[in-house]
Amino acid sequence: MKKEETLEIVVLDSRPLDVGDLDWSELHALGHLTLYEHTAPEEVLARASAADVLLVNKVVLDRSIIEQLPKLKYIGLLASGYNNVDIVCARERGIIVTNASGYGTMSVAQHTLALMLAACNEIPLHHESTHRGEWSSSWCYWKRPIVELAGKQLGVVGLGNIGYQVARMARALGMWVVAYHPDKAEVQRKGARWVPLDELFATSDVVSLHCPLTPETTKLVNAHRLSLMKPTAVLVNTARGALIDEVALFEALSNNRIKAAALDVLAQEPPPPGHPLLTLPNCIVTPHNAWSSHESRSRLLAIVADNLRSFIEGKPKNVVNA
Repeated sequence: MKKEETLEIVVLDSRPLDVGDLDWSELHALGHLTLYEHTAPEEVLARASAADVLLVNKVVLDRSIIEQLPKLKYIGLLASGYNNVDIVCARERGIIVTNASGYGTMSVAQHTLALMLAACNEIPLHHESTHRGEWSSSWCYWKRPIVELAGKQLGVVGLGNIGYQVARMARALGMWVVAYHPDKAEVQRKGARWVPLDELFATSDVVSLHCPLTPETTKLVNAHRLSLMKPTAVLVNTARGALIDEVALFEALSNNRIKAAALDVLAQEPPPPGHPLLTLPNCIVTPHNAWSSHESRSRLLAIVADNLRSFIEGKPKNVVNA
């Protein structure tokens, strides 16, 4: 595109990326930048109508919206996922769509490890107990024993960048790592042993999910696979909530068929009031914030700016609708 043009750049949902602690100057330097923290569906057209560039996180840009934006040249995702954008329609109209990936690898891996340790060390249980004043009659006590992870097996479902870092961290704790991934050779290159999915669930002491959500992986963790797991096993999910059949997980946890689950994601976010999993003492839930360190969010914004700069220079990168 012509560099002398002043681009109208509109960000439709800057939160939760920015809670007032990020520097948008790189994007300001690329055009006239308008930031909206939130945009309701009925506000999208009015706010986007003058935009050459739209930057979105979760705002839906479907065919009915895109076809009413004749000025639009570029859509940049403030995320790695792009299921909220009709990339086919964008391609038909010559609109480049890019995403940002890799920004949160270390933060999500760290959070995964934190969830694993919280469940195995019974940290929420004993934190709440001491705050209730129950540490009163002995120099130590425990309501449930903690689990030593050295010598235990971690099963990683999806050995991409995040899964690999989780495996690396687990090895530092003395764990054995097995993995299920579509590419067996990739598993071997990353130093893990490939096993079939059902074997992974049956033999692992901790199962950690790091695969994308697709029609094939939806409810990958179902009643059958939960029934294969050891009664002492822990399930960790920092990927996508719909990878798990939550009804089946509730039944397994309620009946102590597995030890615990530690989740950063749910099928519906935010969860409705009274969500069954939130009632269970052996289910740790955090609010989809594994990715949200300042370092991670700063990297994300830098990738988004670099993607747009590359587009302006006629060398688009990270294009998802080529």
